[in-house]
Amino acid sequence: MKLVFFRSRRNAYSRLISAAAVILGVLLLGATSYYAVGEGRWSWFDCFYMTIITLSTVGFAETLEGMNEHPEARVLTIALIVLGSATLLYFISSLTALIVEGDLQGILRRRTMQRAIGTLNNHIIVCGIGTTGRHIATELSAVGVPFVVIDTDRARLEELNEEFEGNLRYVLGDATDDHILELAGVERAKGIISALNDDKANLFVTISARALNPTARIVAKSIESSTEAKLRRAGADAVVAPNYIGGVRLFSEMVSPKTVAFLDRIVRFGSGISVGIEAIDIPEGSPLAGKRLAETDVREAGALVVAVHRADGDYVYNPGSEHLLQEGDSLIVLAESQDVANLRAGVAAGAGT
Repeated sequence: MKLVFFRSRRNAYSRLISAAAVILGVLLLGATSYYAVGEGRWSWFDCFYMTIITLSTVGFAETLEGMNEHPEARVLTIALIVLGSATLLYFISSLTALIVEGDLQGILRRRTMQRAIGTLNNHIIVCGIGTTGRHIATELSAVGVPFVVIDTDRARLEELNEEFEGNLRYVLGDATDDHILELAGVERAKGIISALNDDKANLFVTISARALNPTARIVAKSIESSTEAKLRRAGADAVVAPNYIGGVRLFSEMVSPKTVAFLDRIVRFGSGISVGIEAIDIPEGSPLAGKRLAETDVREAGALVVAVHRADGDYVYNPGSEHLLQEGDSLIVLAESQDVANLRAGVAAGAGT
């Protein structure tokens, strides 16, 4: 759809340029011919004016004095009327095609995109695809998580869409606008990532997204450290400061490169890596709730329990076999992707007991 759209627009522009060039050529030819017929009797301006009113079929009287004394001038006028009418018709049709095709293709493309977005549920909305948002989109695509991106830069969206081979779902507009968020399906979204390059804009997105979807998880980017508290008060579940993380990463790469390489490998779960760290929630009514870790089949399922995230937000690292699991806890496990999927399905169905 995208390639057809741009090819059509290019063809329309080419036709319009060609038509304009033909008109310009006819004008120059007509003015030069009148000047030659009159043998310098008429000025260049008068010749050009006569050509204009002839091509436009306005119907003014002959403006070149003594034109009746030159029959060849009237023959030239007749030729210009015929040629000019066809040229103007071609130019007008090309201009109309450019306007109609551009608007029509744009409408069709937007409708197709909105239908694709309308089929999504529990997706992620990425606001801003600058230096940070582009990496987010790439990672979401790598792990197979459905997402929609929002940005005000059409060229940037089209460039990213080419990288995704035309499969990118996006909305062109300002993410701080409630209507744009609604077009991205914010009411049905599982999470919103605000990765704009302005703290105020991220704050507005957080407020709007929280109002439109109270249950969604919101992760916001913070440039200035002083903004983190405001973003959390506005409704962000997590705030990420790229400058701080970048500094910590540089330090870690220097003092403990092997540890960093290992963590990089396991957190890029789904990017061609078979083993990774995942969280498995213990929902209300789960048969795992109220049981000790040794009484479950979690370890036998091939998962290594690294930690337990308690419902109160605390972590229990390397829990022992006697650790009591409760509703609302999450198991942080190191396992192969298929084992994680089976274990998660088993917990949900009660098969993990």
